[in-house]
Amino acid sequence: MALDRAQSILREGVSQRVLVVGDIMLDQFVWGRVSRISPEAPVPVLEFQEEHYMPGGGANVARNLTAWGIKTEIFSIIGQDSAGDQLVDQLQQWSVGCDGVLRSTHRMTGLKTRFVAQRQQMVRVDREQKEPISCEETHDLLERIEQHLTPEVSSVILCDYGKGVVTQPLLDRMTTLCRDRGIWLSMDPKPVKPLNLKGLSLMTPNRKELFALTRRQEVPGADDPLQDPVLLEVIGQLMNEASPAMMLVTLGERGMLLCQRDCKPFHVPTMAREVYDVSGAGDTAIAAFTVAVAGGASPVEAAILANHAAGVVVGKSGTAIHTIDEWLESVGGHD
Repeated sequence: MALDRAQSILREGVSQRVLVVGDIMLDQFVWGRVSRISPEAPVPVLEFQEEHYMPGGGANVARNLTAWGIKTEIFSIIGQDSAGDQLVDQLQQWSVGCDGVLRSTHRMTGLKTRFVAQRQQMVRVDREQKEPISCEETHDLLERIEQHLTPEVSSVILCDYGKGVVTQPLLDRMTTLCRDRGIWLSMDPKPVKPLNLKGLSLMTPNRKELFALTRRQEVPGADDPLQDPVLLEVIGQLMNEASPAMMLVTLGERGMLLCQRDCKPFHVPTMAREVYDVSGAGDTAIAAFTVAVAGGASPVEAAILANHAAGVVVGKSGTAIHTIDEWLESVGGHD
């Protein structure tokens, strides 16, 4: 892709307004060093050095968007707890609108704690609940979303991490609202619970999710995704069952496959120069594709730009973000 074309797309894309709806959580990173084994058990002793917090899940999608200068508002339900306070504070620091973050005494805020030594993650501890939100909570959340779904909104990103916010009633109502208003609707679905996914503009499953969504056993893939008959068969099955306008399948080091109705899949090789941490790469990809489409990109151009964006963040530590300049630098380096 020519650099000037990418600049034109992103210039228009970042002027849009985007709503993010779904599961949000707090990511905690505990950093230290290991120099000995515990005398109590054959496990390493992590000598604490520092810790920090980042918005996770859909909150990381929103953080990506505001890092690019896009006006972004987020809608979710979290607990009335200290992790929730910390998460809202993090979002506000990243200029994410939080009027749609509802607090519930019946839920806890998801907290994922990662212990890292010498740049290597040792273990992750998840504190969360996965029960679906109630009918009343779904109604309250949708009411808040509809209040903010103004004509200035170009896109909505649904973030389903299987933590209970994205229910079938919420999904059904969101597809109707976006269809009636001509608003682009992206979703990265998780196969932990069955959902009717019809009505989406974009789906962004990774390979593992793709097989799970089609109830198929995952098998090793070919180096060239276009020469992988099982993968292509599964893609065709999900396209037929869910009927999205398009699907972007993320394949890690094998890049991405853009799939559209009545078109052959288009392969975008990975743009990552170095893979340091894949945490949050999917969040960046869905945000980048959505922004590119809002900026007037064709589906192929949007896939290329999303691949560049994901390639930048996997070279960073943790659930990272990057700037527009870093994004364009990646495009220019492969021009």
